[in-house]
Amino acid sequence: MTVSVAKQAAAERAVEYITDGMIVGLGSGSTSELAIEAIARRVREGLQIKAVASSKKSEALAREGGIPIIPFSQVESIDLNIDGADEVDAFFHLIKGGGGAHLREKVLAYNSRRFVVIVDDSKLVDQLGKFPLPVEIVPFAYELTVKNLAGLGCRPVIRKDKDDNYLTDNGNWIADCHFSVIANPEKLEQSLKQIPGVVETGLFSAMADFIVVGYGDGTVKEIVVKPE
Repeated sequence: MTVSVAKQAAAERAVEYITDGMIVGLGSGSTSELAIEAIARRVREGLQIKAVASSKKSEALAREGGIPIIPFSQVESIDLNIDGADEVDAFFHLIKGGGGAHLREKVLAYNSRRFVVIVDDSKLVDQLGKFPLPVEIVPFAYELTVKNLAGLGCRPVIRKDKDDNYLTDNGNWIADCHFSVIANPEKLEQSLKQIPGVVETGLFSAMADFIVVGYGDGTVKEIVVKPE
């Protein structure tokens, strides 16, 4: 229950950053879904925004709530992007992708003027790595890609969806890479991107502008990573 309260508190606070006329990026995952529901309530109360979503599930939830979704052809940039994270380290590097949408999430974050990350306090860590790093890979010759991933010092495991391999919204697979500790996220990101077959990683370095942390008692801490 305390985790649910913490997630709700972070989501509600982040939604307060949204103002009329914005184009808003909608993240994916359980905490982002709470934010989408909060945005939908504000839209029903009269908030005038347009939105783009990072996953089919988030887009469907937004449409159900009455949030206007627009095609990316109508977007020059995203004013505010709200998304969760699986881990946040002491230098505000992130691991994302527990929900399998990190490629699309990174596209939205990169193209956003302000990127707000919402987490409960259990996601705060000194160093990344306890949560397996999701790496989206193409199915073709995946055995070779997995061998190269293992060569970087991890134990890669192809994510499953019941008896089948998990399929992303982009038609790819995910290798969850168990590193235990990621001491240098930027260097690891470069090494992973050099492996043919790797589409995108769940490492988000130097991308967050704000971190909104919710706690089990309903309080919230707002961390400004990049001052305006």
